[in-house]
Amino acid sequence: MPNQLPRWRTNRRLAWSLTFVAAASLSFGFALVPLYDTLCRLTGLNGKTGEAATVPAGDADLTRLITVEFTSTVMPGLPWQFQPTERRLQMRPGEPAATTYVATNLSGRPIDGQAVMSVTPEVAAIHLKKIECFCFRRQPLQPQETRTLPLVFFVSPDLPEDVRTITVSYAVFPAPEQGSAENRSDLGREP
Repeated sequence: MPNQLPRWRTNRRLAWSLTFVAAASLSFGFALVPLYDTLCRLTGLNGKTGEAATVPAGDADLTRLITVEFTSTVMPGLPWQFQPTERRLQMRPGEPAATTYVATNLSGRPIDGQAVMSVTPEVAAIHLKKIECFCFRRQPLQPQETRTLPLVFFVSPDLPEDVRTITVSYAVFPAPEQGSAENRSDLGREP
């Protein structure tokens, strides 16, 4: 067996190969998050929507009306009440629309919440453009404070003709506290 490498050399090559595979897998795992987020924003996958700085001028489709329905969910661990002020809105694609949600902190301490939006059907997600949205930043509420949160948006006239109803859903989560991990672990719990 003169052509075989000594066992220690073979083991060392295997160890380096496995280390490389583990490091590449870990790097790929970290890269997936921004890649997935970008993919979702570009395609509307998982209800991700586009953001617009301004409303397009004169692009409204006056030949049709669509219905936009609003829903809300408060995630466990957040002692808030959170709901839309109107459940349904009729609008024309290309025209701006405005509505609000109302959030109330039911606890006896300040808590920050963060809203995440999703849109169904998924094909409509890339056509819904937010101009102003409370979901752009965390929402701090003092104990027992109620706040009206604005949403200004439009639906692109490029929305497929067969889509007549769009559902906009917001889930509000406890926003992670800035500071130590120890402080973040008790977020949303009553003292």
